[in-house]
Parts: sequence; C-alpha cells; structure tokens
Amino acid sequence: MNWKTVTLSACMLVALASCAKSPTGRSQLQLYSSSELNKMGAASYEEMREEKKINDDAEVNAYVRCVSDALVENLPGNYSEMDWQVTVFAEPAVNAFALPGGYIGVYDGLIEVAENQHQLAAVIGHEIGHVIAEHSNERISSNMMVGLGLQLGGILASTQLDNDKAGLLMAALGVGAQVGILLPYSRTHESESDELGMEYMADAGFKLEEAPELWRNMQSASDGKSPPELLSTHPNPQTRIKDLEALIPSLQERYSAARAAGNTPDCQRPPSVGNSGT
Repeated sequence: MNWKTVTLSACMLVALASCAKSPTGRSQLQLYSSSELNKMGAASYEEMREEKKINDDAEVNAYVRCVSDALVENLPGNYSEMDWQVTVFAEPAVNAFALPGGYIGVYDGLIEVAENQHQLAAVIGHEIGHVIAEHSNERISSNMMVGLGLQLGGILASTQLDNDKAGLLMAALGVGAQVGILLPYSRTHESESDELGMEYMADAGFKLEEAPELWRNMQSASDGKSPPELLSTHPNPQTRIKDLEALIPSLQERYSAARAAGNTPDCQRPPSVGNSGT
C-alpha cells in the first residue's frame, strides 16, 4: 500500500465519521453503526458464555439480576426497554462488563468484593455507562485511525529517511500513539462511565456514597501495585475515589427524588458470598 492509498483511506474515514456527542456532551469519533456494534456485542457475549464457566447458583443469579433490573428500569431513552441479558461467571476475577446490544457479565470475584447491592450497582452502572456512551465504537474507531496514521508514517519514513532514522521514527510513533491518543481515551472513558454510573445509581435509588467505598474495597483487594496514572488505562484509585465523592452532592437531590418516587431497591446479597447487606 503506497502513501497515496493510505492518505485517501484516512480522508474517506474522516469524511464518513459520525459527528457524535457522548451523554456528557463530549465530541466522539464513531465509524461504526449501532447495529454493527450490537452484532459484535452479541458475538462476544456468546463466545464468553461458551468459553467460561457459568455460575448457576439461583440465589446469586437472582441477586445480580435484581441489581441489574433496578438500574435498567431507570436508564435513559430506549435502553430501559431493551431485554438486557445477565450472566454470572464462576471465576475469581474482580470484574464485570456490559456489551453493546444489552449484555451484562458479572464475575464471582466482584460479588465477593462488593459488600452490598449499592456497591455492585456502582460497577454494573459504570459498565452500562460504557455501552450508552458508545465507548467501544469510539475505541475501535480510534484504533483504526491510529493504525492508518502509523501506516502513513511508516511509508513516509521509509521513503524520506535512512533505515536507522526510519526505525527510530516508527518506534516514536508507536509510543506517541499509545500514550498520546489511545490511553488518554481509555482514562476519559473510565471517568465518564463513573459519572454516568453514579447518575444511574441515583435514578435507581442506590446509595451514592457506596460507590467510593467499593473502590476502597477494590484497592484493599489489590496487591498495591499499579502503573503510573499517565500510563494506565484506568484512573488512579485515589483519583477515582476523590472524583466519585465530588459527584455525590450534585446528585443527592436526584437520588432523593428517586427514593420518594418509590425507587427503593432491596436486592439481598446471598450469605454464601459473605456478610449480606442492603
């Protein structure tokens, strides 16, 4: 592929890109349609269900489903009308995910660390935020544009520079793309999903103060080792806790209105996964 072909491809993608806005008003690059992303989400979900062990404990599944349903019922737009599928995976990873098309996965390890329904809602709400903000679309689109940029840079380097200088330039392009474009996008996505997740918690009537508590639990459960925030795809835990606590005052009125309207979730954490709490 020569530089003219790569440049033309890049220009065509930019021209076709959707001028989208996230729920918080941030501009986004989106090269894929919602239907394409939904197909990807469905395929990924089924693949995970086939490859990973599923927890079939009725009480645990009812608990996770209860928390998920309480959040989904109060989501904005058509998202509250979607038939969200929920799977609990019998794995110790402290993790959860949500995928385009309406798919939620929760791991046993997270249920252990999340001490109550509110803390579990903080994670599930956060993951749903990724879906509603179409972060996967933005991420894939960014990767595609970076890939084209690196191809163009490689072609220009090979034609304009000697081999040693071309190699150094390509190495710099790789690091620059990763640190300057891809990782910051990920940190932006995580912070945005934290904000959206808190809004969904408030609308569903979950206690907002439990969100930062969850991250304190997560920090305690980790080995204390994490990469510098600049080179991490997630905000530093202390930064995350501070930002979550800063969001609470602005959402208290919203939370109180939801509770007054009857949104009072009562999802009982099974005793088999630790001390239950509401």
